[in-house]
Amino acid sequence: MSLTAQPTLQHERADILDILRGFALLGVLLDNLYGFTGYGFFSPAQREALSTYYPDIALALSEIAFIHGKFYSLFSILFGIGFSIILIRNEQRGINPLLIFYKRLGILALIGLAHLLLLWEGDILLLYAVVGFSLPLFRKCTDKTVLIWALALILSPILIDIVKVLLDVKPGAFLEVLAQGIDSRNGLPTDESFSKYLYKEGSGWTEWRNWQQSGLYYRYAYIIESNRIPKVLGLFLLGFYIGRKMMYANLHQHVELLINIRKWGFIVGIPLSIGMAIFEIDGKAIPNPLGLIDTVLYALSVVPLSLAIAASICLYWLKTKGNTRWNKLAPVGRMALTNYLMQTGFGILIFYGVGFGFGGNIGPTFYFPIGLGIYVFQILYSNWWFKYFHFGPMEWIWRQLTYGKTLRLRKNHKT
Repeated sequence: MSLTAQPTLQHERADILDILRGFALLGVLLDNLYGFTGYGFFSPAQREALSTYYPDIALALSEIAFIHGKFYSLFSILFGIGFSIILIRNEQRGINPLLIFYKRLGILALIGLAHLLLLWEGDILLLYAVVGFSLPLFRKCTDKTVLIWALALILSPILIDIVKVLLDVKPGAFLEVLAQGIDSRNGLPTDESFSKYLYKEGSGWTEWRNWQQSGLYYRYAYIIESNRIPKVLGLFLLGFYIGRKMMYANLHQHVELLINIRKWGFIVGIPLSIGMAIFEIDGKAIPNPLGLIDTVLYALSVVPLSLAIAASICLYWLKTKGNTRWNKLAPVGRMALTNYLMQTGFGILIFYGVGFGFGGNIGPTFYFPIGLGIYVFQILYSNWWFKYFHFGPMEWIWRQLTYGKTLRLRKNHKT
């Protein structure tokens, strides 16, 4: 009998993974608004000039402490779980899992590249696809080996940044030089007005395209400097381990482990995350030796707090036997790719000059409520969508291209 690979069907999905994925998208959105609104590019003087300066500072510090890094980490772990499911599921069916795995990643890379070049420089999809290509290298490793690699990679930025300090180097500097050269040719300002370039009166398509031309280089300079590549691979491997052990499908067997993760994740993660937020704003960055404080606090706080948040949701979900309002987030997670790209669309439409131009003059006091409004819309839209369709629109396209077969998008409804 000829066996063919198939996408995961709804009855085969684990609701808790979709709930966690949907929740992670809220944190990703709130974190990304820092860039969409231009607030992340403001000088201290520009931030102080805002009427909401003091609540902005309090919210910005809270965002660094409790959102920044935590939700992309959770999303990355879930990504690793998802790919473990693809590999294991197809292997159990006697199908070559690598063919589908690499095809799926290749298509994601193209989507990410288009997103990066045409829409927004903060794209994460291309990085996920590129880093994901290395996951099969660990497919035959023992569970212990996978966990050791995961821990080593998650903590590796400490060693990497020590080397940067000792050698006084910035590996991503050459990309920043390329980006600055492109900005110079396109006439982007080099003073404080740079932060308001996309939002000034009369700003539109030309400014947006000029901004995007250097975006890829700035983005990957940041990815290199922040050691994002080994961190993401480590998180993927942690997710790969969880997926291989099918812990997500048997949560009731791991209650004690979840309780300990929640307990120690909060005990370690909260104080170190607060410390990370405090030192994040001191202006000291690698290769300055004092920048190592940021590196250590980030490495030791982000993953424990991220895991504690996930464990808390899982325990509550178990306590209610799955009958919880958290289930409203499952449709958001089922169409995570669509919602992630939709958030970019909202960010451009609401904040850039090519849209309504609300960015450039607001801080977290205003953009957090806007972000929550976007997320509520996505909850409502996602729940409505799955009343009529089997897949999210981008998920359907992704599966069509991956599996090379016509998949029914719309559900059959009796009239």
